[in-house]
Amino acid sequence: MSRSNRTSKTKATKALTFLKDADAKLGELIEEVGAYKLPVNELQSTYEALAESIIYQQITGKAAASIHNKVIAGLGEKGKDGILSFPPPQKILAADLQTLRSCGLSQSKALSLQDLARHSLSGQLPEGDELAALEDQEIIDSLVTIRGIGPWTVQMLLIFRLGRENVMPHTDYGIRKGFTRTFPRHGKKAKDGLATPQSVLSRAERWQPYRTCASWYLWRATEL
Repeated sequence: MSRSNRTSKTKATKALTFLKDADAKLGELIEEVGAYKLPVNELQSTYEALAESIIYQQITGKAAASIHNKVIAGLGEKGKDGILSFPPPQKILAADLQTLRSCGLSQSKALSLQDLARHSLSGQLPEGDELAALEDQEIIDSLVTIRGIGPWTVQMLLIFRLGRENVMPHTDYGIRKGFTRTFPRHGKKAKDGLATPQSVLSRAERWQPYRTCASWYLWRATEL
């Protein structure tokens, strides 16, 4: 059974105080949204966290959740508590593409999941203390060699699995959308009308070392 912890109150208070002092406009968003509630799933394996991020790539959260649930329903294994969990790498690797695609996965994502499964079975995915000891960029560099995994996918691992405090997924659509709502006059706009990733990254310089907290508020800005 997984356990989901939230950022400690002391750390959250420190981050919020810093961000409000560093950026008044971001401070207004923080006040509007309210308490910082970032869920961190500390017991999720690297394999499961990356698999989930692959499924969530470039589609809505609702669609991704549906596909994720179908993969679990179709290939998952029951634990002692009788609850289905995400299929282990052996099952993903043994499944044919048609089976994986019947869950709603694109062919590209199905192949990515299988390559991830290979890396997991061969012991190439850092876990536990080994993972915790690595710097953010070291983790990114070690995992982007897997098919279909780029910086964004690893950034989701850093945020939601490891709770790293200074991550800014500046290419994320939701981040760019929330940024544009909060800072409508800052930086350049891309063809989709949203702030460019570089504009987000530029503003985010002042948010270090608490860019993860700022990211969470930008995501929440899209819901206002």
